[in-house]
Amino acid sequence: MNQKRWHIVYLATAFLMAAFALWLFFSIPEFKGETDWTGQLIPGGWMAWSFPIALFFWIVACTLIFFTLLAIRYPEVPRVGILKIETTRGDRLFITLLGSAFINMAWMGITDQQQWQALFLCLVYAFAVFRFV
Repeated sequence: MNQKRWHIVYLATAFLMAAFALWLFFSIPEFKGETDWTGQLIPGGWMAWSFPIALFFWIVACTLIFFTLLAIRYPEVPRVGILKIETTRGDRLFITLLGSAFINMAWMGITDQQQWQALFLCLVYAFAVFRFV
């Protein structure tokens, strides 16, 4: 595929993901005239989808789409890091997501700080995994 077609793929993907993010944002319910950030997006739905939960899954979907496009455009080459096993970008992404889940669970159990503050620790962990593993 030539360079121009990749730009079209990137722009179309970005447009679709941005449109979905806007739809999520405009789906946030209001309660007594104020935005209810943790209110249910689909009243009476089978799952209590709130904006923070939907945003989390949107970010995971964007990450998976980005890594898929990256793997198609630039094929992965396994490398051996400090774990002494061959890993690809996808493997390192999985290790990062799994480790971040454990970091967030530990954050909830150990501290009484806001959960979003664990994001900094997760970003440092992700950098370390992609650099050294």
